[in-house]
This record gives sequence, C-alpha cells and structure tokens, in this order.
Amino acid sequence: MDLKQLFNDDDAVSPVIGVILMVAITVILAAVIASFVLGLGDQTQNATPQASFSFDYETGSPNSLSVTHDGGDTINGDELYIRGRLSGSATNANLQWSNFGGGGTEVSAGQGITIDGTGPASAAPDGTYDIRVIYESAEGDSSATLGQDSGPEA
Repeated sequence: MDLKQLFNDDDAVSPVIGVILMVAITVILAAVIASFVLGLGDQTQNATPQASFSFDYETGSPNSLSVTHDGGDTINGDELYIRGRLSGSATNANLQWSNFGGGGTEVSAGQGITIDGTGPASAAPDGTYDIRVIYESAEGDSSATLGQDSGPEA
C-alpha cells in the first residue's frame, strides 16, 4: 500500500458532497413551492393595523367627546369599537364605530366621530370618561387597543 497515493487520492469526496448539495437544493425548492401552493404565505397578511387616534372632550350642552383617526392604516369601521366608561357611572360602553357613520365605512386619517347627547351614546355629563379604541378582526381571531384616553377628572 502506497501512503502517498492514499493521501493524494480524493476522488470519493467530490461525489458525496455533490449528492448532499443536490438533495438539499431539492428539499428547499420543494418547501418553497409547497408554501405557495398551500397558501401558507397568505396567513401573515392578517396583521393588526397600525393607527393613532386623538381625543377631544368639550364641555357644553351637551358635553361631547370627539375621537379622530390621526394617521396610520385605513380600517373597516365594522372592526373598530369604542369601549369603556363614558359617564360618571359604572356603565361601560361597547359601541361599534360604524354605528356613527353607516356600516362598513373605511376609517382613514382625518375621519372621526363625536359622541354626544344625539348619538348612539351620551358623553359624560360630569366631565369624566375612560375609553379605548379597539380593533377586532372580522374573523374574531385578533384584537388590539389602538388608542385610549381618560377624561379630565377620571
């Protein structure tokens, strides 16, 4: 047995590495094609929208609370809710945004609602409130608080 030839003979290394690389490329390619065919990439698009809201309480007759979409994603009005305490009592509100301006309206930057004595709910007569703007997906699988505010004496 010739030791020099044993150290210099590397014919078996290249075919083994080549086969391993071919198998790895085939597996990766199959996984990518399967994700497109099965629609696994579509599930990441059901993300919670990003938006900011401002709140403005005005005393008067009646008192009113304005909630305005300041910026961010456009959101379906059927998926936005006003929740929390709108008066000095322990009564909690659960109002759908679209109740204030028609069902299914798209809520984008600059649009808002006013809660006063003439709307679906009454604003706090004593100047206190503690509310949140909540997003809930139509499927009901995700929700998030997009904005919250408390009245001057809450």
